Amino acid sequence: MTNTATKTGVFAKLLDEHFGNVPKVGDILKGTVLSVGRNEVRINIEGLRTGVIRGTELYAESSEYRNLKDGSEVEATVIELENENGEMELSFRSAGHARVWTKLEELRRSGVTVMARIKEANKGGLMVDLDGMDAFLPVSQLSGDHYPRVAGGDKNKILEKLKEFVGQDLPVKVIDVNEKEEKLIVSEKAIADEVKNVVPDKYKVGMTVEGEVSAITAFGAFVKFDGIEGLVHISELAWQRIDHPKDVVRLGDMVKAEIIQIDGKKIFLSMKRLTPDPWKTINDKYKVGQVVKGKIVKINPYGLFVELDPEIQGLAHVSELSNETIEDIAKQFKIGDTYEFDIVSIDSEEHRLGLRVPGVKPKAKSTHAEKAEKTEDTEEKAA
Repeated sequence: MTNTATKTGVFAKLLDEHFGNVPKVGDILKGTVLSVGRNEVRINIEGLRTGVIRGTELYAESSEYRNLKDGSEVEATVIELENENGEMELSFRSAGHARVWTKLEELRRSGVTVMARIKEANKGGLMVDLDGMDAFLPVSQLSGDHYPRVAGGDKNKILEKLKEFVGQDLPVKVIDVNEKEEKLIVSEKAIADEVKNVVPDKYKVGMTVEGEVSAITAFGAFVKFDGIEGLVHISELAWQRIDHPKDVVRLGDMVKAEIIQIDGKKIFLSMKRLTPDPWKTINDKYKVGQVVKGKIVKINPYGLFVELDPEIQGLAHVSELSNETIEDIAKQFKIGDTYEFDIVSIDSEEHRLGLRVPGVKPKAKSTHAEKAEKTEDTEEKAA
């Protein structure tokens, strides 16, 4: 055993015999400032022992110990029971660190809203300053007003939008505290969710609401009403198929929509259900065997989507376009061109109408066209 270790053991034993409750390395002790020097502070621990805080250990995470005076009450962490001068070595920095994490855990449990300054942005979210500690605000935890809705989810464009927040203060809630891993997660969305949690009691499925189109994405449009946002999925914007929501609505438009689902904090809306379903009267306008003119509005590997009128579209499967095998539909047909078609099937319940280019020999009945439309429906709902 070394001399230093022997001295420390003897010192600890004497303290225990005469004063009891010998502190351990890592303990946080309370004391009173005896003297404040340029690079050190001496404190009186419980009126029995003297401790010293030196160098980098003087700096705490907060500014509360920046202007100490004799007699000030402080807390410090034991980092060595006895130094070379026989004094207890203490740290404000470690004590401050522990206090901050304790405070952060209290904030998490209480759910209190606090302000955080945005320091920098990355593709995953925002780094914020919270009481001198670095915290992470993930993109998914931004409120609806600040969420960077970017068509196609382009990460570089998302990052550009996130950079606009640097230097701003945002209200957040602490949602995850892990001192051991030094992980601190905050959320702005949690504040908005508190408001949204009350909303479902006020609104019911089937009700009609009016609001402003607040955001447009590839999968739908967000409509803000009464301080909350509901989503109108692309499939609920209009009865006919559309390529992008911007073909139907624009930012700032005032629209009416029906509430079709309330899922916890999420509200789903439909604009098309407030208008008559044109497929209910489809058999009054079109008949199987009828020759119609239609404009090609979309080309897929399995066929053409053809607009017969502003409300009705039909599908001409690739097998119904030619008596010969077509290697590349896009080389033979162009979006915007108008052609004549024979109506070969109508299904008003499933909102499907089958077309064939005149002169093409009927094929043996197959499910190709039906599968094609189901594939399109699945892709639309998954968007």
